[in-house]
Amino acid sequence: MFSIFDEFKDAWRKPNNGLAQLIIINIAVFVIFGILLVLGKIPALENLLPAVYKQFTIPAPIGEFLTRPWTIITYAFAHSLNDLWHILMNMLLFYWFGRVFVDSFGSQKLINLYVLGAIGGGVTYLLAYNLIPFYADRATMFSGMVGASAAVYAVSVAAATYFPDYRFYMLFFGAVKIKYLVAIYIFLSFIGSVGENAGGNLAHLGGALVGFIYATQLKRGYEMGRWVFRIMDFVKSFFVKRSTIKVTHRQPRGTSSVSGGATKKPLTATASQAEIDKILDKISGRGYDSLSKEEKEKLFNASK
Repeated sequence: MFSIFDEFKDAWRKPNNGLAQLIIINIAVFVIFGILLVLGKIPALENLLPAVYKQFTIPAPIGEFLTRPWTIITYAFAHSLNDLWHILMNMLLFYWFGRVFVDSFGSQKLINLYVLGAIGGGVTYLLAYNLIPFYADRATMFSGMVGASAAVYAVSVAAATYFPDYRFYMLFFGAVKIKYLVAIYIFLSFIGSVGENAGGNLAHLGGALVGFIYATQLKRGYEMGRWVFRIMDFVKSFFVKRSTIKVTHRQPRGTSSVSGGATKKPLTATASQAEIDKILDKISGRGYDSLSKEEKEKLFNASK
C-alpha cells in the first residue's frame, strides 16, 4: 500500500523539488515536537522535549550561543508549539514567494538562499542582543528564538527585488504587485522590532537584507550560496551512490589516430566521470532544461 512515508520519499526523488522538501522538513520537525510534547506527560520522559527543543533554539546571549553554534541554522526549521499560526503563516508565505523564485532560478538556489537568510537573521539577532543596550538588557528575559521567518523574508525580498512587478491576486484587493506586499511585511517587522517579539522581527529584517543582497548579486552573475551547495554535495556523497556511467571514445575500425603528424579530434563531445557527475547534480538541482546544449550532448553521448 502506498503510504505517507512513500510520498515523503518521492518528494526527495523528484528533481527541482527543494521548495516542497524544505516545507516537509519544517512540518516534520513540528510533528516530532508535538509527539515529544505528548510523551512528556509520562514522568520518565518529561525532560525529553525541552532537551531536544533546546538544540533548535538560538539563544540571545553570545556565551550560551557558542555552546551550541549549530542553532544558527536549526532554529529556522523549528516553530512554536503554542501557536499553530506561526508555522502555518511561515509555510504559506514561503510557498507563495518561493514558487515565484524557484520557477526562475531552480531548487538549489532556493535552498542556498533559505540557509543564507536563516544565518543572516540569526546574526542580526545575536548582534542586536549583545551590542545594543536596549536589547542586551532584555537578553535573559526569554529562552531564545525559533522560526523560519528570516529565511522566508530572504526568499520574499529576493523574489520582489528580481521581479518587482509580479502580481499576486488577493481576495478583496485584486492584483497586487509583489514589491508592495513585501514592503508592507518589512515595515511591520520594523515597527515590531521594539515590541514583544523584537528578536523575531530583527531576524526578519536581517533575512530581508540578505535576500536583497543575494538578488542584486545574482543580477551581476554572482551566486552567494554556492558554498551551501558544495557542503550539501559533500554530505550527500556519503549517502548517495554516484553515477556509474563511464565514458570512453573508440575510433572506427580502419582509421588511424595519427595522420600527417596531427591527432584527429573526436567527432562528438565527450566528458569525464567528474563532468557527468556535475551534470547529473545540475539536473537534480535545477532540472534538465537548465543544461546547456554542450552539456546535453555530453550526457547523451555518455549514455550510449
